[in-house]
Amino acid sequence: MKCTAEQEAIIGAQGNIKVAAVAGSGKTTTLIEYARNKPVGARILYLAFNKTVKGEALKKFAAAGLSNVRVETAHSLAYRHVVIANGYKVSGAGYRTHEVAALLGLQGNGEKHAEFMVANHINRFITYFCNSGAAKVQQLNYLDVVRDAKAKTFVARFYPYIEAQTRRLLARMNKGEIAVTHDFYLKKFGLSNPVLPFDYILFDEAQDASAAMLGMVLQQPATKVIVGDTHQQIYSWRHAVNALAQTHFQTLHLSASFRFGKDIAALARHILGWKAHLQDGYAAVAINGLGNSNKKETKAVIARSNLGLLLKAIEAVTGKAPVKKIHFEGNFNAYTYADEGASLYDVLHLYNGKNQYIRDPLLQAMGSMAELEEYVENTEDMQLGMMVEIVKQYENDIPHLLQTIRDKHLPSEQKGQADLIFSTVHRCKGMEYDEVELAPDFISKNGIKKAASEAGTNGLDAVRLQEEINLLYVAVTRTKSHLRLPDSLVPNDFPSSLQITLLPTVRREERAGTEKDAYNWAAAKQKPSDVRDRSVVRGRRYRLWTAETDEELTKLVQTGATLDELVPLLERSRGDVATRIRKLGL
Repeated sequence: MKCTAEQEAIIGAQGNIKVAAVAGSGKTTTLIEYARNKPVGARILYLAFNKTVKGEALKKFAAAGLSNVRVETAHSLAYRHVVIANGYKVSGAGYRTHEVAALLGLQGNGEKHAEFMVANHINRFITYFCNSGAAKVQQLNYLDVVRDAKAKTFVARFYPYIEAQTRRLLARMNKGEIAVTHDFYLKKFGLSNPVLPFDYILFDEAQDASAAMLGMVLQQPATKVIVGDTHQQIYSWRHAVNALAQTHFQTLHLSASFRFGKDIAALARHILGWKAHLQDGYAAVAINGLGNSNKKETKAVIARSNLGLLLKAIEAVTGKAPVKKIHFEGNFNAYTYADEGASLYDVLHLYNGKNQYIRDPLLQAMGSMAELEEYVENTEDMQLGMMVEIVKQYENDIPHLLQTIRDKHLPSEQKGQADLIFSTVHRCKGMEYDEVELAPDFISKNGIKKAASEAGTNGLDAVRLQEEINLLYVAVTRTKSHLRLPDSLVPNDFPSSLQITLLPTVRREERAGTEKDAYNWAAAKQKPSDVRDRSVVRGRRYRLWTAETDEELTKLVQTGATLDELVPLLERSRGDVATRIRKLGL
């Protein structure tokens, strides 16, 4: 292959290096050439971020005839050394909240569902510890990673108990009394200080490595090549650390993207420039778009959240020109189930007061939607929160809508036949499509500026806002030939481009009159739905009620504002406002 000067510098580099690679810059191809340039018989480990990337890398290294390269994930390495060696059983899906409560025999203190709230935080504390560089749970302060004020107050009250039970659950896994989680055996592998039998380690997607994973790699005597893109770090919620920032190796660059052209590259640079509002001395990123594809075979819709994606899918299958064949990246059920196991159907049954039909044990314990929302507030469980928002918006139309989507959904092996592919940013990372449309649930520059001014010196908020920018950057750079995105994400003076189409941002008051026209049940081959206003800000992530928003709602109700007037004023769904009014007794 003909390499660029940047690629040649990496291929011929000696000693430990880190490579800052922009989206679509051919880093895997570069790593293959790096490996090919090493002495015959050199033992090389390519460490992939996940199983999907591992599968693709296996094919590419095999096609290049590099049989001396072993392709693994950190978990596959740890599995052999820890799970098999100790005869552990693995809980593939981890432990749900109600399972943790049962395993530990947690007891409430009279407060509703306190045992489940404690169990939820135990689960999250274990995730925090297993992904950290700490050797002991006591070396961490879990409160450091709890953002919501109400959740923080709850954790502070129960902290000694939460910490003790966290250690107890880890001890039971360690003894083999219960199945271990994936996080656990990877953590145990790192704490064993393994020495891996390789001369070179190629560590890909390092910006999303956990501190535990990075520590294991850095302690190896092998020559290390750390590859990633700081601006594609989107897993800080899983306590990922940016390995490129944590290491002091010689830095080399891959700044040319072969995926997209110069206009998409210019937009990507503009979006990353928003970080100047969050950090002093932000250095502009060099991204050169060298792609020139004109294909229009694969078309995808990418959203920030599951909620935003489901809303776009509903529009696509019930619109005036409904899409016939669709595909969701990953298992479609993953978009309708929370990690805890609760489904949209469970939340809908709770909403309708039909608790006898609820399957999930956690939701079975809830007496009402108000109790579920209080649980969400005390645990920061955003997945359940988004399900609450969907149920409040679509109510009893949900079963028909989901069945319509399932009827049109194609399995993975038929993905190429889909008219439209749907994915969240996290699920399509590393993928590319000919045409991409973004859902309107990404943060805008104005949103960043406003949030930055409100965040002040809160470090957690600054990290979260930077990651919101990264999510938009990753989404924009999935396209090869054409991008469609809300005009609110692009400055007014941005040059017009044949590669970019701006979609008008529809205001709530403008949408209300057309909403029922877009909601076309005939197209979905279902009976017509009752006509009512379903207008919400499309794709808006679930938002907790705070003391300030409660006060705003109370004042508006006291002035005589009707429910129809409150919905647009508060920018929330009708069901959300109505439920809060009942809870506050207004």
